[in-house]
Amino acid sequence: MNERKVGIALGAGSARGWAHIGVLQALNAAGIKPHIICGTSIGALVGAAYADDNLDELTEWVTALTWRKVMSFFDVSFGGGIIKGARLTTFLHDNFMSKNMSELALPFAAVATDLRNGREIWLREGHVADAVRASIALPGLFTPQPRDGRMLVDGALVNPVPVSLCRAMGADFVIAVDLSSSIVGRHVRRHDADAESSTRRRRAPSMMEVVTDSLAIMQVRITRSRLAGEPADVVIMPRLGRLRLLDYHRSAEAIKEGEEAAELLIPQIKRLLQDDEN
Repeated sequence: MNERKVGIALGAGSARGWAHIGVLQALNAAGIKPHIICGTSIGALVGAAYADDNLDELTEWVTALTWRKVMSFFDVSFGGGIIKGARLTTFLHDNFMSKNMSELALPFAAVATDLRNGREIWLREGHVADAVRASIALPGLFTPQPRDGRMLVDGALVNPVPVSLCRAMGADFVIAVDLSSSIVGRHVRRHDADAESSTRRRRAPSMMEVVTDSLAIMQVRITRSRLAGEPADVVIMPRLGRLRLLDYHRSAEAIKEGEEAAELLIPQIKRLLQDDEN
């Protein structure tokens, strides 16, 4: 029987997305190497690096990030979002993503959302850095990315874990990585724990916490709906509830969680692939 064409769908999750690095490292160590890479938001960033055989370089960079370095990429905007994203796009282009998608070692695509009509946009051609920048344009944080007459924002609004895109690109066995399973109610749980250990009144969440938790709820609901209608063969779900939206400097924790979550399911993945060959 012909070898199954394995695709991996890397989900959205902002700073939690460094967990994708751990997932990919664990799969590689087990000899499970995808033929197709698709990503939404931060999943697009990590997926593009993997598709270009630059995962080691990306890992070295993210593990050296500090809060100050993270903030240095945030160029302030006065319209459409807090961050213009020009510094980040330039950095990605110069260091990791200087190619067109057609030049990558593996087939790769990213998901974005058309801000004007809400349509899901599959980015399969053109410059890698531009596609990634569009896919990570979280509304209110990053300004929208213009492309082909459209204004594109984060693909998590429509397809947080792009299993359907993997299938459309020819994958017949899809491994999905869902980063949202443990993030809803994170602040509520933490505040409840504080209340149990202290007589202090529970503090109200900040505006950023309200926004990010609201986006997390939306993402979880959309992910569950999409995965129910377009199921993956295996879903890896790292536990990342303690990481915040902009905790990009906490990559070691995220990578470890991704590695451990993948290792738990590697026997199942191998069994399913073996069963298909028999």
